[in-house]
Amino acid sequence: MLEQEQTQAIGRWMEAEDRFVRLLGIELEEVSPGYSRASLQVTGDMLNSVGITHGGVTFSLADFTFAVASNSHGTVSVALSAQISFPTASREGDRLTAEAREENRTGRTGLYTIEVHTGDNKLAGLFTGTVFRRSDKMSDWMNDSERKR
Repeated sequence: MLEQEQTQAIGRWMEAEDRFVRLLGIELEEVSPGYSRASLQVTGDMLNSVGITHGGVTFSLADFTFAVASNSHGTVSVALSAQISFPTASREGDRLTAEAREENRTGRTGLYTIEVHTGDNKLAGLFTGTVFRRSDKMSDWMNDSERKR
């Protein structure tokens, strides 16, 4: 149970400290080791010139869930690569939900798949990402306000 509590603390800290996540209104819904789920409500300010959700918004939601899932083990993990496909467009008023799942984890890398769905369960984004696991711990960042500057 302690691991789950630590995992949740990491996710909540990441949600609170990420200014861009707050700007987009992303809400962390669930986190466990190697997994996270988050969502956002698509607003008019998130649309591109042809009236569909800007790809950067969908990517950012997927990227945040990727970050939480990959850091959930307590070791700082940073993206090495990420890519996304947009099989279905989403629009203003849609609630997008992203789920990140750990596919493979070694001492130094991790591979994740993130699916972004609309409220009616259409696949709006399929994201894959690889992280590098650094030697520093998330708890060091969470407990040291000077590192945040």
